[in-house]
Amino acid sequence: MAFNLIVRPEAERDLSEAFRWYEGQRKGLGHDFLLQIDAGFRFLERTPLVFPEMYRRIRRHLIKRFPYKIYYTVEQNTVVILAIVYGGRNPQWLRNRLDPT
Repeated sequence: MAFNLIVRPEAERDLSEAFRWYEGQRKGLGHDFLLQIDAGFRFLERTPLVFPEMYRRIRRHLIKRFPYKIYYTVEQNTVVILAIVYGGRNPQWLRNRLDPT
């Protein structure tokens, strides 16, 4: 069963920032990054439950070749992409994004 995939606006901003950074490092590298993200999205559409829940039903998928993670939840038959961030980032940022107090 294929799941639907929704990318939240915050995750789209994450993706855009990372693309610009990689493209600034070397022309075409940003596009390579997007191809890996797209491969990650396709994988999650097919098998989103393969990764364990980490925090508040949030799961993460590590991107190949680039040090980035896709954070997502699974809601019925939909994968909701919450964030796409650099893997070395402190995980506390995710809690701050989800619990802005």
